[in-house]
Amino acid sequence: MPRAMFDAFHQLTFASDAELLALTGAGFLVVACLALVMEQRRAKRARIESVGWVPWTGVFLACAVIGGGILSMSLPALLGNG
Repeated sequence: MPRAMFDAFHQLTFASDAELLALTGAGFLVVACLALVMEQRRAKRARIESVGWVPWTGVFLACAVIGGGILSMSLPALLGNG
């Protein structure tokens, strides 16, 4: 295992609650961006019904709201104000 990966795992193991919360929020925002891209791909199709059943707009909205809320809760502690 490369040294940088070992250091990343070590930092994640001993991360504070605020850091873990920020990483969770960032993960939700990454999923929201992925859902936004998938909705744009779906909208470009000629037959929109033949793409699938996933409600990408709802997934995007839910993940963006949850991720933004989690990040807004963790930022004061990360910045040293809390």
